[in-house]
Amino acid sequence: MIEAERENRPVTGIEAGLMVCHECHKVVASDKGTSVLCPRCGSTVHPRKPNSLMRSWALVITSLILLFPANLLPIMKVEHLGAAEYSTIMDGIIYFFKEGSYGIGIIILVASVLVPLFKILGIMMILISIHFRIESWLEHKTLMFRFIKFIGRWSMLDIFVIALLTALVDFGFLSTIAAAPAAPFFCGVVIATMLAAEVFDTRLIWDSARAVSRHHDFDVRQD
Repeated sequence: MIEAERENRPVTGIEAGLMVCHECHKVVASDKGTSVLCPRCGSTVHPRKPNSLMRSWALVITSLILLFPANLLPIMKVEHLGAAEYSTIMDGIIYFFKEGSYGIGIIILVASVLVPLFKILGIMMILISIHFRIESWLEHKTLMFRFIKFIGRWSMLDIFVIALLTALVDFGFLSTIAAAPAAPFFCGVVIATMLAAEVFDTRLIWDSARAVSRHHDFDVRQD
């Protein structure tokens, strides 16, 4: 019965001796999944992205560390008649809610607070599931990762707003707007999470599950 299931299970590209070039997407033949040069573009083709897990962990931990100063420090500085006033991301969200601009407040809350937090926690959850070889919800984790990668670019909303205000609101001594210390930390969070999603290889999600299945089949045969 077990042998029949093994015969019926799909064969992976590595098992079939095939790999895909990440640069030009050409399918390249390779014995035993070893790295080869792509005959079309000349780039090195790897069976899996090299050091994908370590790089993803390093970047997601970096983004988690940068998240605290990004939200606790002031992100925008407003000078009016020589008096400077600083505001954090949450100060801006609370201001819009108090003024009745709930739509803008919700957009900033989602794009600047919830989305970065969701990306960090989502990537960490996927990495932990690979580490402990959790073979459930594989399709859902893959879809979640695709969503994380898609929404990564929209996390820079606060920086875009500050950049526009800095360019538009510059009346010398009367009123000026500039970025505050939290801005580079916030950019670091966005860039680190985007890079973490970029270097991560989603095929590792399925590799860990297949490794568990093979180990289970081996144990059953031993019994």
